[in-house]
Amino acid sequence: MKCNSMKDCHGQSCIFCEIVNRQTETEILIRDEELCCFRDLNPGAEHHYLVVPNIHIDSCISLMKEHVPMVKEMVKMAKAVLLKHNFNNLDDIRLGFHIPPFYSVHHLHLHVLAPASQMDIHSLWTYGPQAFWFITAEDLIQKLNNQFKPSALIRPCTLI
Repeated sequence: MKCNSMKDCHGQSCIFCEIVNRQTETEILIRDEELCCFRDLNPGAEHHYLVVPNIHIDSCISLMKEHVPMVKEMVKMAKAVLLKHNFNNLDDIRLGFHIPPFYSVHHLHLHVLAPASQMDIHSLWTYGPQAFWFITAEDLIQKLNNQFKPSALIRPCTLI
């Protein structure tokens, strides 16, 4: 399936749409009708992959309850790619999404990091539990199932 847009919501070219449409040299690790998985260019762990939908969705705040099955499939693909690359300790992984405006590519992507216990300080800062700009896949699914509007995750900047 081709990505339905080659531009993000800001009119910029979308590199992830280009990857999905095989217009780059990026190695695709796993692909199906709905999703695509490839390596992160700037790995934050020994195993750092990205799972993206084959259709252009801007970010996690664009999602609604009806997207829960897709997010669950993203998690399933994340675990499959780890197993494919001989990482079997699925209790030592970090799966999640950056919350806008703290993301660099405006195409929904699930970060898959393992082993989470060995991430360096920079990776912990960027993807760790204390990072208010990162939501785990599990927490996002729970919020969507509870009819939580993901756009409420955006925190306004305030001057002190």
